[in-house]
Amino acid sequence: MKNYITFILLGSISVLNAQVIIGDALGTAATKTSVLLEFANTNNKGIIVPYVRTLPAASANEGAILLDASTLTKARMRYSNGTSWIDLSGQDANVTTDLASQPPLTVGETGAKTIIGATSSSADGALILESTTKAMVLPTVTDVNNIPSPSPGMMVYVKKASAKRLAVFNGSKWSFWRP
Repeated sequence: MKNYITFILLGSISVLNAQVIIGDALGTAATKTSVLLEFANTNNKGIIVPYVRTLPAASANEGAILLDASTLTKARMRYSNGTSWIDLSGQDANVTTDLASQPPLTVGETGAKTIIGATSSSADGALILESTTKAMVLPTVTDVNNIPSPSPGMMVYVKKASAKRLAVFNGSKWSFWRP
């Protein structure tokens, strides 16, 4: 039931081309005009990207970020540059136990997607952000050690003095990317 309500909410938002702020009562479209999707600054949560058990063609998914679980004992976070999948992890993770409770993708789910920022998109993904002027703001944490139970595929922005960076969790270890 919770998933159904979320689907209706996100579906309604995608039709309206609205800005979405999740878990935060502060900020409005009027004050955050370059934000399409934003997460609350709770210092203990992240966004979990989709996992795949078969890596799709990179050319069809430019800009996509996912957890490549095609080999459960060698899972890695990956980003598509439009021609190939770029490794963001730098190390393998065994996600066999973590993904044991995840249901396999069924035929009816292959075309399901939610679009924010446009009424349609040719991109293939579960959540698609379409905008030429707005961006997604990742959940911000002061330290990944403050996240009690990180999940495989988790992504956050670490914001602390002299250590601002993107952090991705492949199921075993955090990897960090600096601008």
